[in-house]
Amino acid sequence: MERQAFEAMALEHLDAVYRLAYHLTRSPERADELVQNVYLRALKSETWTNFEERGGGMRAWLFTIAHNAFYSDLKKQSRRPTPVGEFYEESDGELTPGEASPAWDRASFDWDQVDDALKKAIEQLKPEFREILLLWGVEGLKYREIAEILEVPIGTVMSRLHRARKLVAEALAADSDVAERLGINRLSRDENGREES
Repeated sequence: MERQAFEAMALEHLDAVYRLAYHLTRSPERADELVQNVYLRALKSETWTNFEERGGGMRAWLFTIAHNAFYSDLKKQSRRPTPVGEFYEESDGELTPGEASPAWDRASFDWDQVDDALKKAIEQLKPEFREILLLWGVEGLKYREIAEILEVPIGTVMSRLHRARKLVAEALAADSDVAERLGINRLSRDENGREES
């Protein structure tokens, strides 16, 4: 593959890579830095020549680079000494060193068109659940592709995705106005403690 064709193919996925970077970093500035780092790594002369189109193709390859770059940076930061002033500062919603990273039906959805209540419920997930849910629901990746990107067993992907969907459904169902607007049945429990709709 010619370098110009490779670059064009890589740039087609810029929005998706940014979306993943934003959900990993929880900060527009850090997401910009991560995306820049991803494309610098991907377009290095020795890297792009080794790219083979297989599996999830270019997008999955770029997601793998993003995921690995994010966690490598987190690991480096966790080894840095923390100044006392920073230790006591309040969190701004970004992931901190040592913190794990971070749809309903299979149809992928456009994140920009997602209901605010659903976005809020997804954003409140632990990072390891949120990342898998977004890779599956928004980016439309298969379990195998997600497992390769995150370097976890496919069973872990399936269980985390199941848990993520359940947690989001519970969060939405807990708010009666949202549940009614989105057509979610609230679950009640029978006399034996079993859930019933």
